[in-house]
Amino acid sequence: MLKIHQIFILKFIVLFAASLLISSIISYIALKDIIIEHNKNHLKHAIEFMEMNLKHVEDLESFASEINKRMSLRVTIIAQDGVVLAESGADKREMDNHASRFEVMQSNSQDYGDITRYSDTVKADFLYIAKRVLYKNEEIYLRLSMSLAQIMYDFYSLWIKLFFVFMGMLILAAFISKTMSQKVVHDIEQITSYLDEVSNKNYRAVIKTKYFYEFLQISLLLKNLVKKLSKNERKKSKNMAKLRLMNKQRNDILSALSHEFKNPVAAIMGYAQTIEEDSDMPQSIRDKFLSKISSNGEKISKMLDRLALSVKLENGDLTLNKSEFDLGQLCEEVGLNFASKYRDRDIKVDVEKLMVISDKTMMELVLDNLVDNALKYSNSDVLITLKENKIIVQDSGVGIKEEHLKKITNKFYRVDKNSWDNSMGLGLAMVTYVLKLLGTSLEISSEFGKGSAFSFSVENMIKS
Repeated sequence: MLKIHQIFILKFIVLFAASLLISSIISYIALKDIIIEHNKNHLKHAIEFMEMNLKHVEDLESFASEINKRMSLRVTIIAQDGVVLAESGADKREMDNHASRFEVMQSNSQDYGDITRYSDTVKADFLYIAKRVLYKNEEIYLRLSMSLAQIMYDFYSLWIKLFFVFMGMLILAAFISKTMSQKVVHDIEQITSYLDEVSNKNYRAVIKTKYFYEFLQISLLLKNLVKKLSKNERKKSKNMAKLRLMNKQRNDILSALSHEFKNPVAAIMGYAQTIEEDSDMPQSIRDKFLSKISSNGEKISKMLDRLALSVKLENGDLTLNKSEFDLGQLCEEVGLNFASKYRDRDIKVDVEKLMVISDKTMMELVLDNLVDNALKYSNSDVLITLKENKIIVQDSGVGIKEEHLKKITNKFYRVDKNSWDNSMGLGLAMVTYVLKLLGTSLEISSEFGKGSAFSFSVENMIKS
């Protein structure tokens, strides 16, 4: 199958050759007519020359021979009755009467008579021109003729020269076609190479068409298309990354739920089964087991509440209800609540009265989680302070290793994965989401073996 540039070259050459052939035929016909007409004029001028010299001629036969020698033309002088008086190319005695010759008859009504025909006398095609003139007060006919072979020889000589000119033009056209073809191939190869790169998802590939405006337009359209493809590919990659993240989060949730619910569910089932199997169990032990069942059920309920709240926070489904309140008093209330729960731990609050405008419920949630986190991961006292408009919850526990610092605010991430509590690794993640809603952020500083400090600024919440 031919390629587009080959078809282009072939059609171009065929069209050029056809045009050349048609023009050659037209030129052939036109040139032939022109050359014949030129020779007619030449013969007419020769007859005029003979006519001017005729009055000095005594011997017509010698005169015909002299003209033949000088002009290489066949000369025939005919009497008014058609008898041949002189002939330069044959024996006049053997020639027929010429009164009925077309050119002779035509010269009776016109200045000149002319015809092209085959001569039986000399056995060749001739061009005849005849004119009626006066010679010694009598009308005679001067007839000159020229062999068409000679005329056509001159024509073919000219035609051969034109043929070589045409062939030169054809070779030039072929060369130009080849050059154009090479340029077409270059631009097409640039486009195909570019498309191949794009098919391999190389959207930074370069296309350089430089010869034809149409190919330049195609390359610009392709670049715009590739830009859109690249943009869609990036969107696709982002969507795939989101889907992978969502799948990972779903798996994390399922894994966390399975792990975190396993212990309290097992405890509930164990206590319930013991009570069911021992009908003689003392009431005090039965009450203790029932209390354990209730406690574990409460833990499961709190974990579900935390999970639901975390999802709402992440999806932005919660709206803030801002009000004016005393942040120092809220810190005192949070400290007292945890002190009643952890009677063997000391929770110190060093926060003066500070009026702020914020969501009190969300602020309490933040403080609860930070204090709860400090109590779980340390055995020492917990200190809540306010310094330079920053609330700081500090402990003197084991601290956090540097490798965990950037991950502890992620959902379901816990430093000690072998221990169990009811947080599921959601506490600090919720704190991060809530503080973002409140227009601030969580800052963590920790030194392994010495303790940790969790803080956030309240400068934008202070009542002016």
